[in-house]
Amino acid sequence: MGEVLSRRALNRATVDRQLLLRRTAMDPAEAVEHLVGLQTQVPHNHYTQLWSRLEGFDPVAFSERFERREFVRLSLMRGTIHTVTARDALMLQPLFQDLLRRVLRSAFGKPLASVDLERAAERSRALVEERPMTFGEIGKALIEEWPDSRPDALGMVSRHLLAMAQVTPRGLWQRGGLARHTTLQHWLGEDLEADVTPDAMVMRYFAAFGPASVRDFQMWCGLTRLAEVVDRHRGELITFRDENGVELFDVPDGPRPDEETPVPVRFLPEYDNVFIGYKDRARVVSDEATEAVWLANVNYPVFTVDGFLRGTWNLDKGEGKNKGKATLSIRPFKPLPAADRAPLEEEGAALLAFHAEDAEHDIVWGLHGD
Repeated sequence: MGEVLSRRALNRATVDRQLLLRRTAMDPAEAVEHLVGLQTQVPHNHYTQLWSRLEGFDPVAFSERFERREFVRLSLMRGTIHTVTARDALMLQPLFQDLLRRVLRSAFGKPLASVDLERAAERSRALVEERPMTFGEIGKALIEEWPDSRPDALGMVSRHLLAMAQVTPRGLWQRGGLARHTTLQHWLGEDLEADVTPDAMVMRYFAAFGPASVRDFQMWCGLTRLAEVVDRHRGELITFRDENGVELFDVPDGPRPDEETPVPVRFLPEYDNVFIGYKDRARVVSDEATEAVWLANVNYPVFTVDGFLRGTWNLDKGEGKNKGKATLSIRPFKPLPAADRAPLEEEGAALLAFHAEDAEHDIVWGLHGD
C-alpha cells in the first residue's frame, strides 16, 4: 500500500522540491527547467518567483538573457502563460496543441463556424512572422476575409492553433509593453520537436512536485488520461499514500525532509507553482487560506509561514505624490504572533530592496479582506 505521508510531510517535500526550503545557487535556467517552467500570467512574476528561490538572483542579468531569447513566455500547461527555457519551449509546446485546439472549439466554436481554421491560422502565421502583433490586431486583419465572424474570435485562432510566443519587451525587468506575439519557431529560429509524448514530463513533474497523485499531475498540466502514462513508469517510481489513502508517486532520490524541518518565510506572486501544481492543495494551502482566498476563486500574491499560505501581500512602488516611496502591505488571514511577524518584516525589507532599490521603504500591516 505504501507508507502514509502526513500533510506536514508532504509540505516539507513540496517546499524542498520547489526550492523554497532554502535559496539555491542554481543557475536560473537550471532552476526554471527543474520546475518545468514558471506560470507567469502576470508578466513580471518570474522575477519574484526566482528571487524567492535563488541565492543572489540578479534580475538584470536574467532580463538580458530573456531578451537574448534564452527564455520565452508562451501558452503551455493548462493553456496558461509560462516562462520556460527556449529548449523546453520547443519540446513542451507540441504536447498542448490538442488541448489548445479543444479550448478554441469550446470557447469560440459558434463565431468561427464558417471560418476555414487552417487558412486563418496560416494567414495569422504570415502576419506575425512579418511583425509581432497582438491578438486583437490579428483579428482585425482577418475580419476582412471572414466578415461574418468576430475579430476577438479570429484573433484566438493563432493563439490556439499555432505555437505563439510573447515577444519582448514584455516580461523584461522593470519594462513592459503590449502582449505581442510571433510564432515560437520564428522567434527562436528552430523547429518544434517532433513525436514528443507526455512520458517526457512524468519524471520531471514528480521530481519537482512529488510525492503527488495522478490527479495532481493532470491538474498541473491540464492533460487527461495520464494514469496509463504514469503506469508505464511505475518501475522507475516509488509510491506512498496520503492521509486520505490517495496513491502518490515520487522519484526514488527525491528529498523528503522530516516534517518538523524548519521552513523560512517566503513571499510568492499570484499563481506560483507551489500551490497551482496540485489537485489537492492542502499540502501548502492552509485552512484559513482556503476560506479566505481559494473558495472565492481569487488569487493574490501570498506569503508563507512554516511552509503554509498564511496571508496576502501587495507592493506599491509609489506614484504621484507618493513617488519615491515603496510600501509593502502584509495582510495575514488572522493575526500572527510576534515570532512570525519579525521574519516576515525581515524578508519583506529584502523584497522591497529587490523591487524598489532606490525608493524609501515602508511596511504596513493589516488583515486580509480589510
